[in-house]
Amino acid sequence: MDTRKILVGGNWVGAVETINVKSPFSGDRVAEVYSADANGVLDAVSAAVEAAREMRALPRFEIAKGLRKIASGIESRREEIARTIATESGKPLRLARGETERAISTLSWAAGEAERFAGEVVPVDTQPVGSGKTAYTLRIPRGVIFGITPFNFPLNLVAHKVGPALASGNSIIIKPSPRTPLTSLLLGEIFLDGGLPAGALQIVPTDVKYLDTVFSDERVAMISFTGSAPVGWDIKRRAGKKAVVLELGGNAPVIVDETADFEQSVSRTVTGAFAYAGQVCISVQRIFVHNRLFDSWAGEFVSRAKSLQKGDPLDEDTELSAMIDENAAKRTESWVNEAVDNGAKLLCGGTRDGATYEATVLTDTDPEMRIVSEEVFAPVAVVERFGRFEEAVDSANNSKYGLQAGVFSNDLRNIRYGIENLEYGGIIVNDVPTFRVDNMPYGGSKDSGFGREGVRYAMEEMTEVRVAVLG
Repeated sequence: MDTRKILVGGNWVGAVETINVKSPFSGDRVAEVYSADANGVLDAVSAAVEAAREMRALPRFEIAKGLRKIASGIESRREEIARTIATESGKPLRLARGETERAISTLSWAAGEAERFAGEVVPVDTQPVGSGKTAYTLRIPRGVIFGITPFNFPLNLVAHKVGPALASGNSIIIKPSPRTPLTSLLLGEIFLDGGLPAGALQIVPTDVKYLDTVFSDERVAMISFTGSAPVGWDIKRRAGKKAVVLELGGNAPVIVDETADFEQSVSRTVTGAFAYAGQVCISVQRIFVHNRLFDSWAGEFVSRAKSLQKGDPLDEDTELSAMIDENAAKRTESWVNEAVDNGAKLLCGGTRDGATYEATVLTDTDPEMRIVSEEVFAPVAVVERFGRFEEAVDSANNSKYGLQAGVFSNDLRNIRYGIENLEYGGIIVNDVPTFRVDNMPYGGSKDSGFGREGVRYAMEEMTEVRVAVLG
């Protein structure tokens, strides 16, 4: 089997260490990928420093043209990319195709933002000392950005770091998940045909033991991390004076009140809970349903969960496939069994076959159970009843996470109360918290993160404000 090289300074290079990439569904090895050691990481940083100088000097139209070429390159190879995503991540092909389309949109939007992203005029004659003076702000690229991306969206979550970084005149090094490096390497191939400085994007798989090299290197200006909360907050602690953006986990709630559209709320919540085996940071995990609807709503939700088509992610009909590995499925099995042993009622699922875990629904849980209080990151949802809408909001807020929440309601008072009182970075009304459009601000409060993504908002994080005062 061929060993895939990594992209450093515009060149495909080897390394001493390698990573075996396996199919989560079959367990077969699908590729071997080189993995950079500390010296390889330093080489990438050196190349990124030079590329950052070149990017900063480029006019907006050149950056925008390059980003549009990258988006077009993804579009021309969309099926190859989607199949790579499905193979290495276990994501059902229909969802992998959707991710590919989203990445095209993300990079296309970044091209537009490259043309219009700017500072603002600041009125300084608001005080006598400012009479006769004019002031304006500029957005100055930070320089070298180091992006760390997870397995669950191996293209679009990479694009959410690459697009804004390049659009705002930076260079970026991507450390992809060791489970899913192949998709980002394909993006690297496409990037090289985009006409931007060759070192402006580097794809450098590396072991976490070499990240101290990055944290201690003053040439790296910013760390952008997407992944689990414990790892993210540890990175922030270790990053010192570097700018840091963290997009972390959650245990997203949905509230369904008595005025909600029954069909829409059930249909969308099934998708939100079980798409990609629940391995999405805004996957629906906790559902609160009004007493008047609870029995019929929960019954229909369970029925549809049971009917999800399981199988090979490359099968066109598959809706639920393997989790990323067997250890993840075993952890899920342990948490569900622990909840049931402590009084939770299993409504469906609860069984594991290797790395595949059935769509699972529980009720009569306790907020302290791990299946409720932690991020399960699996095809598991908890359904509980409520009487007053305010009680549901309090239950939803009873979490250390705060990424996104969903509210199904046609009562304007409840909608307004939810928007104003749910302690989350995003409130999605009449849809699930799994909803995300790639140009909207995205990020959480509490343990769910620090800073915001969504192309323009990430560009603000990736630049510094400079004020100029003319007299």
